[in-house]
Amino acid sequence: MGESLNSNLVFTDEIGCHLVHVTVYKQYKKIVESIARFHDLRHSYAVASLQNSDDVKTVQKNLGHHTAAFTLDVYGHVSERMKKESAARMDAYIKNLEGSK
Repeated sequence: MGESLNSNLVFTDEIGCHLVHVTVYKQYKKIVESIARFHDLRHSYAVASLQNSDDVKTVQKNLGHHTAAFTLDVYGHVSERMKKESAARMDAYIKNLEGSK
């Protein structure tokens, strides 16, 4: 009926019997999906932090990256909102320069 506890199986049920390959596959898919969702959260955190002007070194440290360059390469893509905010800051800066003449 079942395998013994000393069968050297990698995947077993609670009493040491072998698992059907479909069961292992389904559980594997659940694990992979949860990892992907965790990565999505990391990505969302990184992008939101950078978009909200968090210092790239802080974001780098929070994500555990070795370099800020890697953090920017992976997460520093420019959003439309970031482009508009940058343009508005530069416009205000230039107007401030013109007004101080």
